[in-house]
Amino acid sequence: MRMGLLGAGRIGAFHAVALRAHPDVGELLVADADPGRAAEVAARTGATAADSVDAVFSSGVDAVVIASATAAHATLIERAARAGLPVFCEKPIALDLAGTVAALRSVEAAGTTLQMGFQRRFDAGYLAAREAVRSGRLGRLHTVRAVTSDPAPPPADYIPLSGGLYRDCLIHDFDILRWVTGREILEVYAAGANGGADFFRAAGDADTAATLLTLEGGVLATATATRYNGAGYDVRMELAGTDDQIAVGVDARTPVTSVEPGAASSVPAPWPGFLERFAPAYRAELDTFVRVARGESANPCPGREALRALLVAEACEVSRRERRPVAVAEIAARAELLAGTTARTAEVSA
Repeated sequence: MRMGLLGAGRIGAFHAVALRAHPDVGELLVADADPGRAAEVAARTGATAADSVDAVFSSGVDAVVIASATAAHATLIERAARAGLPVFCEKPIALDLAGTVAALRSVEAAGTTLQMGFQRRFDAGYLAAREAVRSGRLGRLHTVRAVTSDPAPPPADYIPLSGGLYRDCLIHDFDILRWVTGREILEVYAAGANGGADFFRAAGDADTAATLLTLEGGVLATATATRYNGAGYDVRMELAGTDDQIAVGVDARTPVTSVEPGAASSVPAPWPGFLERFAPAYRAELDTFVRVARGESANPCPGREALRALLVAEACEVSRRERRPVAVAEIAARAELLAGTTARTAEVSA
């Protein structure tokens, strides 16, 4: 296959290595808003640098991987749909419901494939947890606790463009909660705090957040996140049922030190970041995308899954701002209205 990679930043460079190593990818064309960065990644990985995104689309590639800045995702998805190309895109589709719905409508109208980059679905621990829940091993599931903690905040100029802690970070937890448990999130009650850099507050964001989520069947879940976890990168999930309790992400590199007598006094090699923690999962999702693009596998994470996770994130933002519980159905109703508005606008434009 001839693949196009749009975006050569940190995650794009990682994907370039994985795609060049894939036995079914014969050529990889890399483009970036900064041509020099694309050239550097191409030279380092043995890919081919393209002068522009236009050059990638005109080159006759078989599929594209989007790892560009978030603001460009929806436009690139729509362009790939018009070209009839299968697309893999890092989350999110867009930072708002209107942009997300419009991009999804383009894909669905074109009949093309959009696979979203929720890499936790390909992590061995989350896969095992899903099987444990679905097999009944835990008995009646009643409580889930999810944690996502970054070791240090991102650059200040990233925050206003990120969508905020709920859309940028906790959206992974919302997706994996749904995927592991097989239950929809019905209601959220969210809070945020700012004890760190002023640029979070200036952007209307929070540097620490906590959410109580009610799932179908009365399952209760908590999801917490912070940009300030100096011990290291920490992503975990605990699931408790009437028969058993299990945990994902608890191993020798989990950046948590027990203060119980006789416990280890420190964690010798904590996870430094998400690329190291989820490297096998990132490779697995791209391997699956290659098979999806070749028509050899079903799409494991369609674009509508990203919309469902975004609806939860949007509900959290409303809850944080208005200090009240918010039903996800309330936000979903807005999305349906947006879908209708988008459709009518398209008809009028045509």
